[in-house]
Amino acid sequence: MPTSSCHPIAPHRKLHIPDWYVSTLMLERTVDAVLRRVTLRRDCDIPYLAGYSQDGRTIYIDRHLPTTFTDKGRTVEVDRYLILHEAVEKSLIDELDLHYLHAHQIATRAEESAVRADRISWRAYDAFMQRYVKSVGDERLKHVPADLDLKPYRDEHDRDLMARMEKAEFRGLTRVPAQYRKPKTAS
Repeated sequence: MPTSSCHPIAPHRKLHIPDWYVSTLMLERTVDAVLRRVTLRRDCDIPYLAGYSQDGRTIYIDRHLPTTFTDKGRTVEVDRYLILHEAVEKSLIDELDLHYLHAHQIATRAEESAVRADRISWRAYDAFMQRYVKSVGDERLKHVPADLDLKPYRDEHDRDLMARMEKAEFRGLTRVPAQYRKPKTAS
């Protein structure tokens, strides 16, 4: 299927029920629409596995998180579910002024629905993610993006993490890698 279509992963099929009903196909199309609207970066250290830029146009996934896991012998790519989670969470915080924890709960439900719609065990997926949340959370932060939205960390009152991120920023380690920098304009 060409990637230029309106939903490149979900096939063009006629629904046999009204499109406002709960539907796996419609959910796949929705996830595709979200994926087309953001840029993914996997070259940074991101606390809690994933986050987003202040403007919401970039989703960051921690560079140490594997891109796949195996569920019942099937290789599952995880990025699309994390991107959906982060995009929903950021939208709810920015557009409805929800507190991070409330937005996170709704985003987790959307992520879970997308995982289950693809016939992946939520329990296996969540266990995989939780393994990396713990190990990633213990590492030293070296490459934190300068435009990472810090609202979730402030709302969580994670003072230790905020101090570690500020220390990385103070040492100049939050610089955006060259391939993502905007060209300098002549002054």
